[in-house]
Amino acid sequence: MESHEKKAEVAGDAGGHGKITVLFGEPKENGSPVPKRRLENLDDLFPYIGQFGWYQRALFLLMIPYAFFFAFVYFAQIFMTVVPEQHWCFVEELANLTVEERRHLSIPLSASGYDKCIVYDVDWTKLLQDGIREPNAKWPTRKCEEKWEFNFTDVPYETIASQLGWVCERDNYATTAQAVFFCGAIVGGLIFGWIADKYGRVPALLGTNMAGFLAGVGTAFSNSFWSFCLCRFLVGLAYDNCFVIMYIIVLEYVGPKWRTFVANMSIAVYFTFAACLLPWIALGVADWKVYTLITSVPLALSILTPWVVPESARWLISQGRIDEAMKILSKFERINGNKIPDDVAKEFRDTATELARLDQETKNYSIADLFKTPRLRRHSILLLFIWASIAMVFDGHVRNVGSLGLDMFLTFTVATFTEFPADLLLVLLLDRVGRRWLAFGSMTVSGIFSFLATTVPIGIPSASLAIVGRFAVNISYNIGMQYAAEILPTVVRAQGLALIHIIGYVATILVPYIVYLAKIAVEIPLLILGALGVFGGCLCMFLPESMGKRMPTTIQDGEDFGKGQRFWDIPCCSR
Repeated sequence: MESHEKKAEVAGDAGGHGKITVLFGEPKENGSPVPKRRLENLDDLFPYIGQFGWYQRALFLLMIPYAFFFAFVYFAQIFMTVVPEQHWCFVEELANLTVEERRHLSIPLSASGYDKCIVYDVDWTKLLQDGIREPNAKWPTRKCEEKWEFNFTDVPYETIASQLGWVCERDNYATTAQAVFFCGAIVGGLIFGWIADKYGRVPALLGTNMAGFLAGVGTAFSNSFWSFCLCRFLVGLAYDNCFVIMYIIVLEYVGPKWRTFVANMSIAVYFTFAACLLPWIALGVADWKVYTLITSVPLALSILTPWVVPESARWLISQGRIDEAMKILSKFERINGNKIPDDVAKEFRDTATELARLDQETKNYSIADLFKTPRLRRHSILLLFIWASIAMVFDGHVRNVGSLGLDMFLTFTVATFTEFPADLLLVLLLDRVGRRWLAFGSMTVSGIFSFLATTVPIGIPSASLAIVGRFAVNISYNIGMQYAAEILPTVVRAQGLALIHIIGYVATILVPYIVYLAKIAVEIPLLILGALGVFGGCLCMFLPESMGKRMPTTIQDGEDFGKGQRFWDIPCCSR
């Protein structure tokens, strides 16, 4: 899900502000002296304030509501626009008949069942007066253009799609509305990214969640396709940033050795639980408007953000606001029961001033610098295509659950739960197998199982194989942006990650239409997702391995990164 991306950006910030060598005093951590070290960046203060003390633990728990907001913004639309499999034209003149009598008399019947979009074109008033209750296959027919009836067995509540008749010639409306949502995500990424850099992380976090709240509530009052699209575009402004900004802030305040745990477990537990809960909320309230309000109103809690979430110390330092950063760090000291010695605090102020100066220097570089030298250009282009593939395969599996021949609510829950074991497995393997081979393996496995799902009967066999494909791409998704941040040089890392992020949004716009192709043949989406998985996985093999390597700082570092590596090198098999 886009939510995994910024973890690596934090790691990049931690390692990429040049080499400032100021000697520390002698800190203590867990009661034991820590050897003197050189002060290079904010990470070197963690032995004094605590790697994962009580304040960091409180922030870790505070990620819960924002993770829920993210899941609600991302997935909620699926259950607002789902349409029951069986539907047929409603004939007003036959309203006094039972549902079975109406359908039998007015809808043409074929070997595949009652037609969904065609109705007999006769004078129903006269037929009723004549006592005719049996259809004649020779009667003329016409397309249904007014109102439909639905069999609510598989989707036991009315959605906006069934309410407004988004079927037959309008069955692409829900798909288009989902694409509009991702267009909003592109705009939101640009707007709130600018706000985060200009005014701080906390204002951006508050703004993005409030946009999701207001537009989400507005969605519940939509009464046309265009009003729904407008609201979903505005909700799309909140997509990703409503959690990722909080994700970045927390990771910045956690010691390096705890970041992998916090980054992955926040997704594995909080986000996964919230996403698994969504279909059961929809079923429980059985009303799409109430469901929309339930999944939108909680975002209003973000109004408390300025009082409970600390501003990013790294951002404050980059703005030259050293005193404010030190004030926040002193709060960590107090709550964690630690103390930064006065001489270390003074040294850090000097270092922070230099960091701010270096941060200003990086603004002299632009995205264009990623494409000026041959090896860095190749790596940058590969990262763009790889992330686009990962984003499309991940989102495709999310949205294709309705085409697998099983109850979509249960299938969605099971498929989403695979995020939990995927994150656990990633924690165990990523720093052993390496980025390149694990990205290649997980993407390729996802593609292969997507292909296999098209070779077995629709139902449990195909759904099981598709869920394995979803599990594998979950791993790829979590690797994606970390890999990018470790390859791109510091001076253009933030801009490069932003570009990759936006390309992912653009690619994801196509996914609802790929899933829509299931109406032609249920195998088509899985075949496309399989091809994208194998394609993206193979591209990973042409990137350098970044595990255990010092992240590049300058453009020349980025150009030289990975030189001398052999194609078949596997970190866990190396001496």
